[in-house]
Amino acid sequence: MDFIFMLTRDDRTVTDCLDVLDAIAGLGITHIGFKDVGVDRDTLARLHARIREGGATTYLEVVSTDRDAALASVRTAADLGVDRLMGGTWIDETLALLDGTSVDYLPFAGEPVGHPTRLAGGPERIAEDCRRAEEAGCAGVDLLAYRATDADPLDLVRAARAATRGRLVVAGSITGSDQIRSLASAGADAFTIGSAAFDGSLRPHAGTLRSQLASVTDLLGNRAS
Repeated sequence: MDFIFMLTRDDRTVTDCLDVLDAIAGLGITHIGFKDVGVDRDTLARLHARIREGGATTYLEVVSTDRDAALASVRTAADLGVDRLMGGTWIDETLALLDGTSVDYLPFAGEPVGHPTRLAGGPERIAEDCRRAEEAGCAGVDLLAYRATDADPLDLVRAARAATRGRLVVAGSITGSDQIRSLASAGADAFTIGSAAFDGSLRPHAGTLRSQLASVTDLLGNRAS
């Protein structure tokens, strides 16, 4: 299972994202993402280029639940050339905007609400959305399982896994090793962590971001030597 470190806090890219990238060098994190809010476009371009230079797969996650704003994020992802775009629910419009690019698209399953985003919808809705995304040609889905308002998070993950062969990424509100182990058992392909690392929730008695992230890479057994 892949760990995607999001350079985000409270669904916004942290303003010192370039410095953070330097601070985590050598931890063996090979999947890194951000959002197109919190910093300006020039900073996003520099950030994306540096993540790529470091050999990591790049992700942009859509924040807005407004159609026009979400599609503007899609255009940003296409312009930057990220590897994977996550989030949003306007599948047909998004795929049309990404046509001719190499960007893989993983839309939200369920109904995202508000900011920071919560997830409405039970297992049947999640499964239906996963099948619809796969039929449309999406690479997988972005599931806000631990922000669910209508169901147990792991029930949603299992429903999604049963409904799609695509890449299943669980994003948001993952704060510890028990959740990570449970996600692996339920069939997730990847998970994201952002705020929990910056807040110190992953290793409460440790003081540095590197220590927070090392607790995850050590758990997964992929820490760089």
